[in-house]
Amino acid sequence: MHRLQLAPSILTADFGRLADEVQAVAPHVDWFHLDVMDGHYVPNLTFGASTVAAVRSACDLPLHVHLMIDNPLEFAAGFAAAGANRITFHPEVTSEPKSVIEAIKEAGCGVGIAVHPDVGLELVEKYLFEVDVVLMMTVRPGFGGQSFMGEVVPKIEAARRLVDSEGARADVEVDGGIKIDNIDLVVNAGANIVVSGSGIYDGKDAPAAARRLRARLEELASSLGEAS
Repeated sequence: MHRLQLAPSILTADFGRLADEVQAVAPHVDWFHLDVMDGHYVPNLTFGASTVAAVRSACDLPLHVHLMIDNPLEFAAGFAAAGANRITFHPEVTSEPKSVIEAIKEAGCGVGIAVHPDVGLELVEKYLFEVDVVLMMTVRPGFGGQSFMGEVVPKIEAARRLVDSEGARADVEVDGGIKIDNIDLVVNAGANIVVSGSGIYDGKDAPAAARRLRARLEELASSLGEAS
């Protein structure tokens, strides 16, 4: 089992004070997760490479850029230059997933495949040994603050079985509606990186929320270690 890690999504953070929002939770997390939406692949528009650069300047933690866009091949290098450490894309948007994977690697980033709730694991299986992370979506991409889709849990389990049975090194990351009351579900299903947006940036006390999630991950890691 890989180390359990926590990644806040900045989508529900206060963008008027973004650097402060990032720095407030940085001591309690492992990554920052940045959701880029284009208004085409998903019905929402978020931000571009300049926001990634702003987060990069605010912290030293690795940045995972999740491209929910129609043309990842065109934009991957720009996000890498802005400071991304990993870039994940949805393979169903392109007829050439292999080209996108190669472009992301050539730009110096780790690469991931995102799995929409309505899409199977076939392309993950095909490119399993070429990616660093399999990002399982537990909401339909497009908006922050959505409710967790429990029906995706068996597919998370399937992704973990696939990675482990093939001896691949990819992380299994889960993103969408994850909070303190359902974090156990995704970890027990096999996630080793947990993304939380409104579960951390709750408009009340983001550092306290991050500490609670971190503490629960440590408890889960301990119990998983004892079980093994």
